[in-house]
Amino acid sequence: MGSLSIWHWLIVLVVVVLVFGTKKLGNVGSDLGKAVKGFKDGMKGEEEKPAAAQQVADKSTIDVDAREKSKQ
Repeated sequence: MGSLSIWHWLIVLVVVVLVFGTKKLGNVGSDLGKAVKGFKDGMKGEEEKPAAAQQVADKSTIDVDAREKSKQ
C-alpha cells in the first residue's frame, strides 16, 4: 500500500501534462538543460576555454560594465 505502481505514475503524468501543457513542459526541460550546460562550462574555468567559447551563447543576455556613481 505504501509504494506507488506504474498506474499511479501514469495518472500523475497525465494530470501534469493537462495542467501545464506539452509546450510549457518542453520549455522547462530546455531551460534546465541550458542551465546545466552553463554550470558545467562555468566549472571548467576561464583558462581552459578557447576565446570563441568565452562569447555569450544566448543572444538575449546583455553584458554591461559596472561603474560607480559619481557624487555631484
